[in-house]
Amino acid sequence: MKCSAPTTTRGRPREFDPEKALTAALRVFWQRGYEGASMAELTEAMGITKPSLYACFGNKEALFKKALDLYERDKLAYVGKALEAPTARGVAERLLTGAISTHCGGSDPHGCLGVMSTVTCTMEDPSIRDFVTERRIATEDALIERFERGKDEGDLPESVDPRCLAQCLTTVLQGMSVKAQGGSCAQELKGVVDTYLTMWPGK
Repeated sequence: MKCSAPTTTRGRPREFDPEKALTAALRVFWQRGYEGASMAELTEAMGITKPSLYACFGNKEALFKKALDLYERDKLAYVGKALEAPTARGVAERLLTGAISTHCGGSDPHGCLGVMSTVTCTMEDPSIRDFVTERRIATEDALIERFERGKDEGDLPESVDPRCLAQCLTTVLQGMSVKAQGGSCAQELKGVVDTYLTMWPGK
C-alpha cells in the first residue's frame, strides 16, 4: 500500500511507503518512549511532513498504536512460539531467551517498547498507558491459562498458583527490559535467566 503525501507544488502528490515510514516511527518510539518522541523527530525519521503523517496514520496516539502492533508482530513473535512449548518450564525458557534477543538486539534499540512506554507515560496520556497495559494483561492471561494446563498435566506441582507464577515471570521479563535499557548486555541477562530457571517449580 502507498500513501500520497500532500504537496504544495503542481503535479501528482509524492508517494511514500507507509510500512517503511511506520518502521521508522517504531524505532523513534522504541528509543524515546511515547511521550519522549516529538512530532518533529517522528516526521524527520519517517521522511514525511506532519500533514502526511496525519493523513496516513492519524494522530500521534494512533501512530503509536500502529507502531506497537508492528512491534508485536515482528519483534515479539517468539511469545506465541513460547506458549507452544511442551512444558511450562519450556515456555518460561523460550520467553526469557527470546526477550534477551529482542531487548539486546544488535541494531535495534534496547529494552521493551511496551515496558518503556508504560514506565515513562504520565497520567496525561492514560489511553496509551491503558492500551499498553491491556496488551500486557492479555499476555499474562495466556500464560495463566498455559500454566493451568501444565498443572493439570502434572507438569507443575499442585502447590503452584498459575496466576502468581505468570505474574512472577512477567515481572522478571519487565525487569530484564529495564536492565537492558540501562545498558546490561546479553550475557548479564543470560545470568539472570539461568538463575531464575534454577528456581523454577516442577520439571
